[in-house]
Amino acid sequence: MGDRVMTKAKTKSQDFSAWLGRSQAPVADTITPRLLAEYQATLGNSLFDTTPHAPLGVHWCLAPPIVGGEGLGADGHPKLGTFLPPVPLPRRMWAGGSVTFHQNFAMGEEVEKTTKITGIDWKQGKSGQLCFITMGHSYRGKQGGAIDETQSVVYREAATKTKPMAMPKPTPAPTLEAPTKFATDPTLLFRYSAITFNGHRIHYDRPYAEAVEFYPNLLIHAPLQATLLLNFAAKARGVVPRYFHYRGVAPALCGQTLTIGRVVGDAIDKVIGDAGDDTDDTMAVVVVAEGGGVTMHGKVGWG
Repeated sequence: MGDRVMTKAKTKSQDFSAWLGRSQAPVADTITPRLLAEYQATLGNSLFDTTPHAPLGVHWCLAPPIVGGEGLGADGHPKLGTFLPPVPLPRRMWAGGSVTFHQNFAMGEEVEKTTKITGIDWKQGKSGQLCFITMGHSYRGKQGGAIDETQSVVYREAATKTKPMAMPKPTPAPTLEAPTKFATDPTLLFRYSAITFNGHRIHYDRPYAEAVEFYPNLLIHAPLQATLLLNFAAKARGVVPRYFHYRGVAPALCGQTLTIGRVVGDAIDKVIGDAGDDTDDTMAVVVVAEGGGVTMHGKVGWG
């Protein structure tokens, strides 16, 4: 699919077509022993053993945007209008994406990341106007490691006390095959923010999360949940996958013990939809909150 700008919102949206195709200069990083130790300490037994290669999901720690404090917005992200367009919506969420694994990175490998804006979509959701920005990331290692990624972020209208962000509704949890548990707390979220150099305050600054963005608690990172899904699937199959598609469907709150598992049978269509087809070469996986609501679902493939 080529670069695109789409407008579907009922309210006025801005034309950011000039921003399509913008690329960042390649950024180099290294999968250092310290990064690997911090990553292992943060995620523990949830990680699939990929020795002698680097663990799955560690690419989300590599070559993050780095700016000084003066270059940050009120939410802790780099200010809009530099690389990403100046979207006039204040709340940012990582909406989903897809990852293709061409060759695993080696421990200690030097990696170069390039990023390009490939899509800007305006839509109208239940919570108001939305702007989705899609980016393509290419990771290439000097020892042959290679990953291609598509990332989608969404910008939303400001929340208020009377119109807070919708939380997952308590529902009967889907039947899962071989589910695992993952406990969360503020220290975990802080440490994951640190190793990914993610300054988004909703993950570690509870007064900000509650008083400004009107969440009832800190939010668990989308790439952290995606990492749990990816490693769960690799453990279940015993092999590193070829591709991984995922989508966040509801916020996941800190302090919960998340359930990660495989959705099977008729529950796939109900929980995930057509994108979750489960075959010999694919697996439908979900993250479930304590109340039973799904916060993220994904499809992992080996074909």
